[in-house]
Amino acid sequence: MLHKVLKIHPADNVLVALTDLNSGEKIAFEGEVISLKTQVAAKHKFTVSELNPGDHIYMYGIIVGKAMKPIAKGEAITTENTAHQTSAYTGKRKKYTWSPPDVSNWQDRVFMGYHRSDGQVGTANYWLVVPLVFCENRNIEIMKQAFSEELGFSKPNPYKAFVSQMKQFYLEGNNDAIQGLSIQTIEQEEDNRIFKNIDGIKFLTHNGGCGGIRQDSEALCALIAGYINNPNVAGATILSLGCQNAQPAILREKLAAIDPDYKKPVILLEQQKEGTETRLLTSAIQKTFLALAEADQIERKPAPLSKLTVGLECGGSDGFSGISANPVLGHVSDLLAALGGKTILSEFPELCGVEQELINRCTTDENAEKFVKLMRAYAASAEAVGSGFDMNPSPGNIKDGLITDAIKSAGAAKKGGTSPIVDVLDYTELATKPGLNLLCSPGNDVESTTAMAGSGANIILFTTGLGTPTGNPVTPVIKVASNHKLAKRMSDIIDLDTGSVISGEKTIGQVGDELLNFIIEVASGNAKAKAVLLNQDDFIPWKRGVSL
Repeated sequence: MLHKVLKIHPADNVLVALTDLNSGEKIAFEGEVISLKTQVAAKHKFTVSELNPGDHIYMYGIIVGKAMKPIAKGEAITTENTAHQTSAYTGKRKKYTWSPPDVSNWQDRVFMGYHRSDGQVGTANYWLVVPLVFCENRNIEIMKQAFSEELGFSKPNPYKAFVSQMKQFYLEGNNDAIQGLSIQTIEQEEDNRIFKNIDGIKFLTHNGGCGGIRQDSEALCALIAGYINNPNVAGATILSLGCQNAQPAILREKLAAIDPDYKKPVILLEQQKEGTETRLLTSAIQKTFLALAEADQIERKPAPLSKLTVGLECGGSDGFSGISANPVLGHVSDLLAALGGKTILSEFPELCGVEQELINRCTTDENAEKFVKLMRAYAASAEAVGSGFDMNPSPGNIKDGLITDAIKSAGAAKKGGTSPIVDVLDYTELATKPGLNLLCSPGNDVESTTAMAGSGANIILFTTGLGTPTGNPVTPVIKVASNHKLAKRMSDIIDLDTGSVISGEKTIGQVGDELLNFIIEVASGNAKAKAVLLNQDDFIPWKRGVSL
């Protein structure tokens, strides 16, 4: 039976509406009756007591806002009567203890992955083609055109046939017929890949590598090195112009920092040394083809779940994300931590307000201090240009119940479960320690998923309440919906529906177990995430300026 309201934490002074509630409706809760003073849409919150200006608003047991004007008991909190507010944070205040979940049902489970010489295991086997500078983007696109169809990696495009039909009707002078056309679903063609153990060649482009500040180019080289190092990547072809800031020597330095005896094949060609474009592309294509033939020799073999490194992301969040989809990811994160796997929680602007809790969960004082330093530096850089974390919620977030950044953050942090934080990583640093890792990245969906793959994630879980068509070139992105309506409306991008948590049909643990089972299937190549099927290969390096 669907309850009408939810109190997330005993200390909260607001309730979450689980369904649309009308003004004047009487809500029976914890032995009293609250008469609603306003309409409260599903996912939004209303007060359980009268609030005066300056009074704190609590959700998830922490401060998430303050009243800007008198708010009556039973009145919805909105951007007109509520402002962002959080508690101050310092270093570790108390020792953190954790009781790991029972993982006996998962202890002997395996996935079928690609074992690398450095001990990592990939959930896919991709070849990477990426430029060191935007000047080479055109050559990357030419290589993509040359390889994709000929090697069987291209996918059918139903919209091409759609346009062809419209063109034909137009030439016949039958414009009325165009209105009646519809897209015909094209079934996946038979696998005609020449290299059966290569999941694809990923051609990345970007607008960096030169201009801007030198630190951006250095960070780009570190990010590309992280992508080459990602367990889902067999090797890479890198195109350089020659005169740009992002020099090949910097990339080699970043690779050596990962492993001085780096063994993955890396083809690095410089256009200004090769001469003509024809010479550059001929050499790049020949060398890449031969490298693909070599990479095709590797096959999937069993690997323990401890070899999973799972990124935890949310985007297009709604008022249900923090009570269904995100806690489900938290359950999975805790299971993997107990199994010796790694998880990565990023999006620092969306940890605003929960800093002290995360600091207390750090296993070392050094990590706690690093997190404080990164958070304060990030917040200061936003304020320096007249912005701030309080401006993080998008219009879609606000419309669906996340009216302050602290409310959004408190729910977003649930993706990290309850396990101790074993490491705090700056942008482009690699996740190497089993357990939960914090990674400094923007809240921007693509910049964040780009960062997690660069830090070693071989699977990314992505929760959404509004619907976000985002993927990653080298790491499968599994989309998790917070509610039934979204899962049904945008079924083409959603892999798992956690709406049953809201309806009370299932528990967070039950849905979390379903998600981990699906992760194993995707990691083994038995199932494909919708983002992979839709070829959503989003890649945006973070220029260390202000991005929320």
